Amino acid sequence: MKLTYEPVIGLEIHGELLTNSKMFCSCSADYGSAPEPNSNICPVCTGLPGAMPVVNKKATELAALVGLALNCSINKNNTFARKNYYYPDLPKGYQISQYELPIAEKGSLEVNDGSENQLKVRVRRVHIEEDTAKLAHEKKYALVDFNRAGVPLLEIVSEPDIRTVEAALDYATKVRAILRYLGVNSGDMEKGVLRFEANISVRPVGSGEFRTRTEIKNLNSFRALVRASQYEIERQIKIYEEGGTVVQETLGWDDVRGVTTSQRSKEEAHDYRYFPEPDLPPLQLSDAWIESIRSQLPELPEAKTARFISDFGLTPSEARFLTSERTLANYFESVVANSKSPAKTIHSWIAGEFMRYLNDSGLSIDAVTLAPETLAKLIDMVTDKTIGASAGKTVLTELFKNGGDPAQIVKEKNLLQMTDVSAIQEIVTKILNDNPKEVDEFNAGKETLFQWFMGQVARATKGKADPNVAKELMVKGLEERKK
Repeated sequence: MKLTYEPVIGLEIHGELLTNSKMFCSCSADYGSAPEPNSNICPVCTGLPGAMPVVNKKATELAALVGLALNCSINKNNTFARKNYYYPDLPKGYQISQYELPIAEKGSLEVNDGSENQLKVRVRRVHIEEDTAKLAHEKKYALVDFNRAGVPLLEIVSEPDIRTVEAALDYATKVRAILRYLGVNSGDMEKGVLRFEANISVRPVGSGEFRTRTEIKNLNSFRALVRASQYEIERQIKIYEEGGTVVQETLGWDDVRGVTTSQRSKEEAHDYRYFPEPDLPPLQLSDAWIESIRSQLPELPEAKTARFISDFGLTPSEARFLTSERTLANYFESVVANSKSPAKTIHSWIAGEFMRYLNDSGLSIDAVTLAPETLAKLIDMVTDKTIGASAGKTVLTELFKNGGDPAQIVKEKNLLQMTDVSAIQEIVTKILNDNPKEVDEFNAGKETLFQWFMGQVARATKGKADPNVAKELMVKGLEERKK
């Protein structure tokens, strides 16, 4: 009998912390704006003999904030350790990290498993470490830029509780959203500030065993996470079905070819010879300090989603869309607070024309200069039928491009909605009289022509006729012309 397999997935998420200085020295952490390679460096971050590290207080606060947001326990006594390995981007020959006592551990996050079922994924640990330098590979040599070396890095390690690629994606998406809500990471994966590593094995469904796993390194997009995980799951299943053995190894992801590639045998903790960092004392955190960090927690995405559903009558998918970004959620609430229109109507405008313009223009919600109060005025003008939906789109585009007041733009462009029933009736009658062939075809059963008739009304009135009035009169006119 052919076995049915299930994946066993654990994720490691590495995120750079938004601090002004590096983790253990005062050099600028903004390596992306450095004037030239190796300009934001000092004896500490380049590993020169005798240079002593000092812990970045802000990075510690941000790490604790993330731990609390992920329902972790904060270790009041946590320590740093040396992770020993050699690579050209590691100037000291070791990385300062945390091992036995991380800053936070034993948390959890609720995710969707892809079939609307909720799954609790345990968070094993959240720990602080330092980023490596960047390598630029030429044909015969490689250049090293140490501007990134020592930048504060947070590693979030899940337990292997994930059983579907969809759940892995949801977990990664929610962690990114939390990091952005907290303001600790930009979430800009194109710049490499957030990276995923997937530990994957497969086993027969119903089995409790943990089989040999592989680790896919440096996945820098959600798409790469999904494709690489799915490929690796299928690869391992095929190996077992053919009677083979999965080798424990570290893999890379070739996005162009769509395959995982072997890099080296997978290391275990003992391979790194962890030992306590002798240059840094244990980090001791008081209860009062932990509570002061807890008081800084904002309303997080899950709580905000639940509130949007209960307070505004939105569907779960509508609420999740609006709360996917903190800036977007705040913008929506500001529009609601300044508008008389229903919250669902406001959602429709933001999810529709508003986001369409941003996407077409390559803008993010953070770059929007259109005031929520102004958008509220525009939406209200459409809701109370001062202007039609088509005119509303025209005004929105004008507001995005040049700003201004919605009412003034409507006046200047002569966009007021035509609501005079007799005037619309006259136009409908003329259209029906001028197109007897189409009228006969419609009444013979070609109902798709109705939209054509409505299009003629829109053309004749330049989109200003009240669509509900026009529709009612058109239905009546066509009915009267039935033979």
